[in-house]
Amino acid sequence: TDDTSRRAHYRNAYRTLDQLLAMGALPVVNENDTVATDEIRFGDNDRLAALVAHLVRADLLVLLSDVDGLYDGDPSKPGTTRIAEVTGPEDIAHVEIGSAGKAGVGTGGMVTKVEAARIAAAAGIPVVLTSASRAADALAGRDTGTYFHRTGRRSADRLLWLAHASTPQGSLTLDDGAVHAVVEGKKSLLAAGVAAVEGDFVAGDPVELRDTEGRAVARGLVNFDAKEIPRMTGRSTHELARELGPEYAREVVHRDDLVVLA
Repeated sequence: TDDTSRRAHYRNAYRTLDQLLAMGALPVVNENDTVATDEIRFGDNDRLAALVAHLVRADLLVLLSDVDGLYDGDPSKPGTTRIAEVTGPEDIAHVEIGSAGKAGVGTGGMVTKVEAARIAAAAGIPVVLTSASRAADALAGRDTGTYFHRTGRRSADRLLWLAHASTPQGSLTLDDGAVHAVVEGKKSLLAAGVAAVEGDFVAGDPVELRDTEGRAVARGLVNFDAKEIPRMTGRSTHELARELGPEYAREVVHRDDLVVLA
C-alpha cells in the first residue's frame, strides 16, 4: 500500500500493472501486513482493492467475504434479508454494519468491504459483494450477493489517491469564509483564507484543510512550504505579489488539486 500512498509511486504502479495485464499476467496485490498497524491499515485489502480497481480502469470490483452479501441484520438469525442492490448510501443508512471480526453483519470484515464499495462506486466502478463460494456467479453476472451501483463518475487518478491513499504531512486551518468557498463553492484556497498552519511539509505534499473546530473538510496538494505560509496567512494575493513577489500570488491549494471530504 505504500506505493499507492505517494503520487509518483501511484503512477509507477499503474504503469507496472498495465504492462502485466497487457502481457496476459494476473497481478496479485497484497497489503504489507508486516508494517501495517490499526492506524494505517487499509482495511484487510478491501480499500486497497478499490484503489487498484480504479488504477487499472476495471469494469467491476468483486469483494469476497464469508457471507453472501450485505444483510439488513445479523445473517445468522431468521428474518433477516439480503440486500440485493444498493443505489446510494441512503439505501443502507438504516443498516448497522459491524466492525471486522465481530459476529453478525460484521462477519468477514463487512465494515471495510462496504467502505471499499463506497469508494469504488463513487469513482464510477460498480461492485459485487458476495461470498467466495459464489465468485463464479458474480463474474458471470448472475444474481448473487449485493450489487453496488455507480454513484459517481470516474475521477482523476490523483484525486482518488488524494482522498483515499495519501498521508497528510500537515494541516491548514481555514476561516469560515474559506471553508464555504472550498467546500460549497469548489474554489481554490487562497492565503487570505488561511488562519493557521501545522506540520513540516514542502510544496507538493498533501495537507488537510480544517475548519475552525479542527474538523478535516478537504485535502489538497499545497503549493508552498510550511515555513513560507505563516507570513502569507490572511493576506490578499495582490498584497503578497506587491511585497513578496509574483510567485506568492498563487493559490495555496488549487481547486484542481483538492478534494472535499465527505
